[in-house]
Amino acid sequence: MVTLKHLAEQLNVSISTVSKALHDSDEISPDTIERVKALAKFLNYKPNRLAVSLKSSKTNTIGVIIPDILNHFFAKALFAIEQEAAKQGYQIITCLSNELQSKENDSLQLLSNGSVDGFIMSIAEETQVANKVDHINSILRQNIPIVLFDRVSDDIDCGKVIIDDSGAAYNATKHLLSEGRKHIVLISRIDDLSVGKLRVKGYLRALEEDSKYKEKPSCIVISHNESIEDKIEELLSKNRKIDGIVGIDNTTGVIALQKALKLNINVPKDLSIIGFSDENVLQFTDPKLSTISQHTLDIGKASVEMLINKLNDKTFAQNTTKTIKAKLILRGTTK
Repeated sequence: MVTLKHLAEQLNVSISTVSKALHDSDEISPDTIERVKALAKFLNYKPNRLAVSLKSSKTNTIGVIIPDILNHFFAKALFAIEQEAAKQGYQIITCLSNELQSKENDSLQLLSNGSVDGFIMSIAEETQVANKVDHINSILRQNIPIVLFDRVSDDIDCGKVIIDDSGAAYNATKHLLSEGRKHIVLISRIDDLSVGKLRVKGYLRALEEDSKYKEKPSCIVISHNESIEDKIEELLSKNRKIDGIVGIDNTTGVIALQKALKLNINVPKDLSIIGFSDENVLQFTDPKLSTISQHTLDIGKASVEMLINKLNDKTFAQNTTKTIKAKLILRGTTK
């Protein structure tokens, strides 16, 4: 590998002169700068990024840990994180936890040895279910900043970027109530996650506030070892009184629509459906699904901005929380 020393020896100048010439220092003559750069290009010289980072104590690299790359929300958030990081002069190293606490911990340990300046991450399902976050807090105790997005924990004192999950489900349920719906159910596959719990709270609050609503709240939880298609089809075929559905994860709203149409239920005349699915599903639904827009690109951008603010300003509050308002977009599955 070609080093500054190699360049200096061939040009018969000091290493300091070569370094300054490569950075266009005013202390070096234009002729010397030209000679140094020409040789560096000819020998394909590449700066040693590790050496540079050790000297400056900065890598300009962000570690990103996400639970599931096949989940469109996380894939889109990762896209936004990379775009904003690049815009601000940072690279990213991405790791997948695959919803496992052990893999999440391995990624944190791997990258916290000086490879990155800080982390942006969404907590693995296994971590949230077990409520064990010591591996994350240990990184913070090393003065390595972390920004959590979407899935967060009250037991971690760090920056957080979230949407108003409770308010989003509240507004969705309120809309169904405004249509005069009398039997509204919530369907979830994320009841163990922080976002799932908050969305259930919003649904329950909306029903409790409506004095005209007489039915008991109904939260249908579908576990990961159950068939979501079979469970929803059974629910709709046995409970024809259901006239409103709030699907709080990224698949239940779409599947509820498919099963309703299969059972010849008129949507939205007899049944209104609102999902949390992103726009990537809309091309596959007819009628088009009414959804909660999570503003995923904004979440990714805000996460990068918050982390870089912390890296550049040590007085920046570490435990800042930014809440991004979700938006209810009404389409063909609601009145």
